This record gives sequence, C-alpha cells and structure tokens, in this order.
Amino acid sequence: MSTWILLRGLTRESGHWGGFVDLFQAAQPGYQVIALDLPGNGSLHRQRSPADVDAMVVHCRAELARRQIVGPVQILAMSLGAMVAVAWATAYPQQVAAQVLLNTSLRPFSPFYQRLRPQNYGLLLRLALWGGSPELWERSILRITSNGAHDAVLPQWLALRAQHPVSRANAVRQLLAAARYQAPTHPPPVPTLLLASARDQLVSVACSRALARHWQCALQVHPTAGHDLPLDAGDWVIAQVGVWQK
Repeated sequence: MSTWILLRGLTRESGHWGGFVDLFQAAQPGYQVIALDLPGNGSLHRQRSPADVDAMVVHCRAELARRQIVGPVQILAMSLGAMVAVAWATAYPQQVAAQVLLNTSLRPFSPFYQRLRPQNYGLLLRLALWGGSPELWERSILRITSNGAHDAVLPQWLALRAQHPVSRANAVRQLLAAARYQAPTHPPPVPTLLLASARDQLVSVACSRALARHWQCALQVHPTAGHDLPLDAGDWVIAQVGVWQK
C-alpha cells in the first residue's frame, strides 16, 4: 500500500492536524496516512531538535525504515515541515513520489519580511523574551495562524502543550533550522503542488507565488483561509489534492 506522510511546522506536532488526518485518509482509501513528529515536538518532545533541516530528513527516513515503509511516499507538509519535504525530495527523489506544500516560504525566493510578516514581530518577540501562560501562547498562535475563529480547538491545543511541552531551546533550534535552510534553485525532480492562503497573516502568499514562478509548478490559492490551511479549509485542501492527482 502506498503512503502519505504528513509533516507539521515549527513547534507543532502530529496532534495539531486534529480531525484533518481522518478526513484525508477517507479521501485517500488506497493509501495509508501517517503523521510524523519532528524531533523535539509531540511524542518526541524530549529529543533535541536538529538545528538544520537536513538532519530532520535523516530522522524522517529513519522513522520510515523503522516502520518498514519502503516507499516511494507522497508528502503533504506545511511551514517548516514543507522545508523538510523539499530537502527530502531533493536529496532522495527515489523515495518521494510527490509533494504538496502548504503556505511554505523558502530562501532564496522570498525576502525575510514576506517569510515572516512584520506585523507579527512584536508579538513573537514579547512571547520569546517574556513568555506567558500556556493559554496566552496558544491563543496567540491561533490568532495569527487561523482566520476561522476556531476557539473550539484551544482546549485540544492546551492539552497537547501540557502533554508534550516543547522546550524553548528546541523552539530556538527549529527557528534556526528554518532560517538557515536554502532551497535549491531548481525544483526537486518530483511532482509538486503548492497550496496557499491569500489572507495568511503569518507568511505572505507572495512566497508561494514566487516559488511557483521559479519552479514552474502548480499553485492554488484559497481566498480567505489563514496560515493553518488544514484547520481553516481542510475540505478545500483535500479537494485540491484530489484534483491534482487525476
């Protein structure tokens, strides 16, 4: 059976996919769907996060080997996870059949102020320097990543944070990995679909547009969703993947 691998972003874990995994699995009956945690997140929160994306690829490949998944696999990933997908498909194209990248931003195609929109600098700096309660953290993340007012997910996110706390050191290492990663000028030799949000408050949609232009790959843009596309428009994501597969 073929496999879809799902990868989340900075300090987020497989549990943050919420109900999307089951919905995606239902739409992909010929595949097994596996949401992996990156080191330092989720069930791996006690591990040290690598400070570079290539080391995250090494971890993912080792995890597939441990599960005896031979591949090639298809990858659906967002944010930092999308960088891991690109590095994986570039270095090991024989193991990656296709990739779907959600609201990603990659050097050298986009400037820093598009990869992290300036209106978030103050909030993120305050949280990083002075911290705050778990509810303040999660409510702030929800506010800048979702346009759907999904307050119902807050209890789940708080429970995940309590169960699998991400250390500040691991968060910094993940930030460093994302900041340091530079994508290849030429696209990975695998089919690529970009999905983006026109009203993403965290990462400018211009990043996906620039990547689609340089790599000459497919791009679909949702008009109202936020950065967390699977949360705000999960059905749309699933539909776009289905159309692209045909």
